[in-house]
Amino acid sequence: MAQLIDTLLDFLFPTKCLFCETDLIGTQGICESCRSSIKFISSPFCLRCGVPFNSKIGRDHICGTCLTSKKYFTKARAVGFYEGILQKAIHRFKYSKKTVLANPLSAFIIDYNLDSMDLESYDFLVPVPLHFKRLKERGFNQALSLARHISKRSGIPVDYLNLRRIRWEAPQINLSKKERAQNVKGAFSLHKKNGFKDKNILLIDDVYTSGATVNECARVLLKAGTAGVDVVTLCRAV
Repeated sequence: MAQLIDTLLDFLFPTKCLFCETDLIGTQGICESCRSSIKFISSPFCLRCGVPFNSKIGRDHICGTCLTSKKYFTKARAVGFYEGILQKAIHRFKYSKKTVLANPLSAFIIDYNLDSMDLESYDFLVPVPLHFKRLKERGFNQALSLARHISKRSGIPVDYLNLRRIRWEAPQINLSKKERAQNVKGAFSLHKKNGFKDKNILLIDDVYTSGATVNECARVLLKAGTAGVDVVTLCRAV
């Protein structure tokens, strides 16, 4: 019982940084050193896909890729670059099953991203689903874990049952942008075709890489009559 209480206290009031495990002086389980090392995404960036531009001079505008390719989501936003401490934290979260990281990581999404989005306009938070083989292998869906914590803070309900991954596809990591888009085509479907009709959806995932996965999810949702789809991720791979 004493060990159980100690474990619970460590979870609620961590004494070490959840990212680097040094003695904690800070809030939300993250030390100031880790927090200050995160490279956050800021303007100017693409108004559609959220990719940051190299030059820090100028206004936000639509990037060349979004002008020449179809995007089914209205906008996508991410907290920071997929590098450094955020990349390490996501790897520990996903592959080492450090699910306690879901709370501070989701807090980053809310504190540094959703403040620029109209939360009251969304009817549901929808995590990008995993195929059941991947879910069995990993043991949990990291996007769902993030969505649940965001829901607690925002009050927006989570729907993780309607959008489903129905086809197993090869890992995206070594594929080109075109190959990624082909790889996920037809990989998703809705259990209830009218379940999101006329609803505004906020898709949740951990990393935006090429955008192929969230774009295919958005395509399926719009085809079923969804009013609109936005995307928010913790990181953006550039």
